[in-house]
Amino acid sequence: VNDPIHGHIELPRYCLDVVDTPQFQRLRDLKQLGTTSMVFPGGSHSRFEHSLGVGHLSNVMVGKLKASQPELQITEREARNVHLAGLVHDLGHGPFSHSFEKWIRPIVPTFHHEQMSNLLFQYLVDDNHLDIEAEDISFIEQLISGEYDKKYEERAFLFEIVANKTTSVDVDKFDYLARDCYNAGMKSTYSYERLILFNRVIDNRICYNSKEAWNMTSLFNTRYSLFKQVYSHRVGASIEHMIGDAFTLADPILKISERVKSPESYMHLTDCVLKEIESSGDEELLPAQKVIKRMRKRDLYHMVDEFVVPPEMYSTFRTPTPNQVVTSQSNKFPSLSESDIIIDSHVNNYGLKDKNPLDEIPFYSADNLNVSYFLKSEQISLLSPTTFAEKYVRVFSRDSSKIHIVREAWKNFLQKYMSGKQVLHRSPAKKSPKESAAAPFALKESSARRGLVFK
Repeated sequence: VNDPIHGHIELPRYCLDVVDTPQFQRLRDLKQLGTTSMVFPGGSHSRFEHSLGVGHLSNVMVGKLKASQPELQITEREARNVHLAGLVHDLGHGPFSHSFEKWIRPIVPTFHHEQMSNLLFQYLVDDNHLDIEAEDISFIEQLISGEYDKKYEERAFLFEIVANKTTSVDVDKFDYLARDCYNAGMKSTYSYERLILFNRVIDNRICYNSKEAWNMTSLFNTRYSLFKQVYSHRVGASIEHMIGDAFTLADPILKISERVKSPESYMHLTDCVLKEIESSGDEELLPAQKVIKRMRKRDLYHMVDEFVVPPEMYSTFRTPTPNQVVTSQSNKFPSLSESDIIIDSHVNNYGLKDKNPLDEIPFYSADNLNVSYFLKSEQISLLSPTTFAEKYVRVFSRDSSKIHIVREAWKNFLQKYMSGKQVLHRSPAKKSPKESAAAPFALKESSARRGLVFK
């Protein structure tokens, strides 16, 4: 297979047996970037090629460790299972990837795409009569989750290859950072090839050569940049809410949420469900079709405001409800309802919540290949960040004729509940045509991208 990121990838027979199945081919119909693919024209790649890439890098890393450290006694069976785990790790993603997970969770709180990956893999093996033993299936599922039974404690390093729960540095991240940067037209400033080349197992953990410390820093900077500029793009978020609304309106008719109950029904749930709604002649789907048509015509939900939660409030802050904003509206505009407003929050971080992931990564020196140690931030750079997570709140208006009313109510809410707090606004400078027509009532946007203190 000729891959634009990794070049020619060799797929052994045990991989082809998995790839050439309906369950795996389904990944072709799942956009890797979800709704963000409708913002970045080049970001139309699918989970299919990402899965091939992660499988390839899994095989490269375990092969490198096997060859460079024969004392680890990595067996062919273990190497094959690591390869397969990388290949099938994303089988459980739904339509528009993480957007579907956000939509389905309030309906089915127990849904997790990682668990669905395991269910789909088991179904794939059974449905296609593959010769994979139950013990291997269980081992692969644990490699995907990064959490393992006590009997595998002596092989803990193997569980850091596909899904590293300790440092978040794994081949899944290596592939999606490289692939998403390539397709979104962004520059990647780190080398995953060097991270694979200069690592070794010490004390049952994968450690990295200390000379790669800055390269590792660049990995997390690249991840942050992608989340900041691509994954959490405000237009992509607007489209995500519109698709979520379309799913909600269509769910009573198409039973979308019920398809997660079994892998047999779930495997037919892909991005194509949007076309299923659009092309239906069922009049009950007209409200959902109207939302999708607005999306197609780029009449999107408008982002009224976005602000960064003040650091001192990060641990205690609660995302406001639409009702709190509605009750803050001016008497001049008593027409707002909760359904007019969407308020969401999202967190950008360096991959390990509010921690510095570099603090968790063991390094080694070429002077002593058998001893690992940790580096402090100042040993890597004196310009290292001190904060590793930030929380944003966004306010959207579903009705383009009420943008100025939502903004007025939102300002009143902030004045009431955020009095005296420093709020960093990032209001979009561009107004919709309908909002411009209501200019006498619109708030000035000179405050955009600077701090305000409400007193």
